[in-house]
Amino acid sequence: MFSSLRARLWLTYALLIGAALLLVFALLLAALVRSPLLYRSTVERINLAADLARARYAEGRGTALLRRLDEDLNVRLLIVDAEGEQRYDSRPSAPPLLGVSAPREEARLPTLRDAAGGRWLFTARPLPEGGWVFAVAPRPTLTVLLRVVGDDLRAPFVRVGLLALLVSLGVAWLVARGVADPLQGMVQAATLVPERWPDPVPERGPREVREVIRAFNAMAARVQASQQAQRDFVANVSHELKTPLTSIQGFAQAILDGTAEDPQTQRRAAGIIRDEAARMHRLVRDLLDLARMDAGIARFERRPLALEPVLQAVVDKMSPQAEAAGVALRLETADLPRILGDGDRLAQVFTNLVDNAIHHTPPGGEVSVYARAVEGGVQVRVRDTGEGIPPQALPHVFERFYRADAARGHQKLPRAGLGLSIARDIVHAHGGKINVHSAPGKGSEFIVLLPLAASSTRKRPTHP
Repeated sequence: MFSSLRARLWLTYALLIGAALLLVFALLLAALVRSPLLYRSTVERINLAADLARARYAEGRGTALLRRLDEDLNVRLLIVDAEGEQRYDSRPSAPPLLGVSAPREEARLPTLRDAAGGRWLFTARPLPEGGWVFAVAPRPTLTVLLRVVGDDLRAPFVRVGLLALLVSLGVAWLVARGVADPLQGMVQAATLVPERWPDPVPERGPREVREVIRAFNAMAARVQASQQAQRDFVANVSHELKTPLTSIQGFAQAILDGTAEDPQTQRRAAGIIRDEAARMHRLVRDLLDLARMDAGIARFERRPLALEPVLQAVVDKMSPQAEAAGVALRLETADLPRILGDGDRLAQVFTNLVDNAIHHTPPGGEVSVYARAVEGGVQVRVRDTGEGIPPQALPHVFERFYRADAARGHQKLPRAGLGLSIARDIVHAHGGKINVHSAPGKGSEFIVLLPLAASSTRKRPTHP
C-alpha cells in the first residue's frame, strides 16, 4: 500500500503532523502544570468561600448555607470550636483532615493533610463567638489538572486538532504530488527509450527535483548524441573504406582480365592499388588509436621529456613533404623547460598538425612551428599561410571524420578527418589544451599547451 513514493511521503507527513500535535498537547500540559494560574484560582475560591461562610454563619443561617457554598464553589467547609473540636464538615464522607485545630495562616503555602495522605490548601477565619471556619480545597496536582483539561479543553482541542490534521494532510498530499509527479514523468520518458527519444521532461516541482530532471534531460541528450555519433561513425567508416576498396578491386580486376595491357598502365594500376592500400592502412591505424584512447587502454610512456628534439625530429621528417609541395617549413624554439609526456605520442600530434598545415598551404607558402615557455607549461604554435578555415567550420575541426578539405574548398586528395581528433585526444591525455585560430585568406594557427612535469595533474594509467 505504501510502496510508492507519493504514499510514503504522505504517510511521513501524516506521522510528523500527528507527532507535532501530540507534542503541542504535552507542552500545553507542562505549561499548565508550571503555571500558578490554577493555584491562584484555588486560593481565590477558598478565600471567597471562607469570607462568605464566616459572614453567613455569623448571621445564624446554619450549616445548610455551608453545604450550598460547597456545591457552588467546590470548597470543603469545616467549623471548629475554640477548643479545637470539629463541629461540622460539609463533606463528612471525605477522609478527615489533620491539624485543623491549629491553623497556620502565616505560612506561605498553608496546607493540610487528610487521613489518606492527600494535601489540601486551606484558609481559616475566626468566628465572633469563638472558633474557626476552615475553607479547604485539594491542592492542584497533575491528576486534577488532567481532569480540568479533560473536562474543559478536550472537546475544543480534539476539534481543532482534527481540523488542523485534515488541512495538513491535504497540504501534504499536494506536496507529495508535486514531488512524485515530475519523477513519474521521468520514468515514463525513460521507458520510451530505445524505441524513440522522448521530448525533454518539463522541469517542475521543488528545486531538488528540478535539478534531477535537468540532469536527466542532459544525460538523455548526451546519450542520444552518443548514439547518433556511433551511427555517423559507422557510416563514415563504411564510406571511407568503400572508396579505396572500390579502386583496389577495379584496378586489380583490370590487371587480371588484361585490360591493362602495356607495362605503363599496369604500373599505374599497381601504384593506385598501393596508394589506396596505404590509405586504408592509415585509416585502420587511426581507428585503432581512437578505439584505444576511448577505452582508456592507449599506452603512454610518462617520463620527463625535452620537447626541442621532438619538434626538430618532426620538422626533419616533414621537410621532404614540404619541399615537394613547394612550402617553406621552419622551426623556432627557445630554452624550453621539461614536460612530463610520451615523446612518440607527442611526435604524432605535431606530425599531424604539420602535415595538415602543409596539405592546406599553397606552393610558395610557409609553415612555421614556434615553441616557448609560458606560465605553467610549454606552448607550441603551428602556423600556416593557407586559405584558412571558415568561421562556421572552426567549432568542428576536431570532430571525427569532419571534412576539413571540404570546409576549406581544397582540391587535393581529401583526408579521412581523424588526424586532428587523435591529436586532441593525445593532448588532453597529457593534461594539455589545443585550440585553433583561423580566418579565411589569413591562414590557420593551432596552439598546443602542455603542462610542466611538476604541474601535470591529469594522468592516464600506463598499460604495459
